[in-house]
Amino acid sequence: MTAIRHLMVLAFVAVLGLAACAPVYRNHGFIPAPEDLSQVVVGQTRVDELQGLIGRPSAQGLLTGSGWYYVGSRWRHYGALEPREISREVVAVSFAPDGVVTNVERFGLERGRVVTLSRRVTEGSVTEISLIGQLLGNLGNFQAADIID
Repeated sequence: MTAIRHLMVLAFVAVLGLAACAPVYRNHGFIPAPEDLSQVVVGQTRVDELQGLIGRPSAQGLLTGSGWYYVGSRWRHYGALEPREISREVVAVSFAPDGVVTNVERFGLERGRVVTLSRRVTEGSVTEISLIGQLLGNLGNFQAADIID
């Protein structure tokens, strides 16, 4: 009878030990759902509407109103090993000076490199000016006082 009891205790300890080695996953940060991001219309949605659609950001750009950044990551904790980040995602929303959304980008981190997952950009009507065009455009834009100083 004691042998059966010892086997039961040993089996219980073994099951408990194996259960302790199961990986534990933790999510950090906030990433808006793709359904919520699809409600953001580039070129039409304003910054004051954005909070109601997808929520407040994790971080904001250094310049006031330049962009909102949503950062989310997933970590795997396995026993006594050091936790390891298994995925990271960043959603960047850029604004024009008047507060209209100009770009929504989604980035992932794979093999230590930033990878663009999706990008929506409004096309500007202004054409790019070449270097020669800029130089020729400045020919008549100086005064004699600029040369003397």
